[in-house]
Amino acid sequence: MATPEGTLSWAPATEHPHLLAPPVAAALGHAPSARVAPIDPTLADTAAFCEAYDSDPAHSANCVVVAGKRGGEVRRAAVLVLATDRADINGVVRRHLDVRKISFAPMDEAVALTEMEYGGITPVGLPGDWPVLVDEGVMAAGTVVIGSGIRASKLLVAATELAALPTAEVLQLSL
Repeated sequence: MATPEGTLSWAPATEHPHLLAPPVAAALGHAPSARVAPIDPTLADTAAFCEAYDSDPAHSANCVVVAGKRGGEVRRAAVLVLATDRADINGVVRRHLDVRKISFAPMDEAVALTEMEYGGITPVGLPGDWPVLVDEGVMAAGTVVIGSGIRASKLLVAATELAALPTAEVLQLSL
């Protein structure tokens, strides 16, 4: 039976900053329980990761960066939803950010602004003015596997710590 930890050996993230993107390592005070495990970077995508490491997809959360415009102002946010769910980007998220149109941020823009690798972007360590929208399903999962800012590792963290991030808001985001 798959568990959030799967077959990986997890260690305190604070003891392994080399397994984290610099902004993630700098923000670990917001996720003190975070544990990290190295992985094969070719298996960083959620489905491949869960299968390869026997990690329960119901405890794996994906973080996407979205961008919308209102009155010429670009509004960005991070959206965190379980791998088993789909976020209502064009409905709930668009209305919450009060933008007319919304889309996933282009890869090069997301990487440049977060200083994280695409496929490893995580809510821990994002720019301080971005809302972090956490789906209620993530909260219900309890402990979740998220990106570490790089594709060569994953973080295991309490969802309550993600909800306590300075700009986090818990909403019903999934369809």
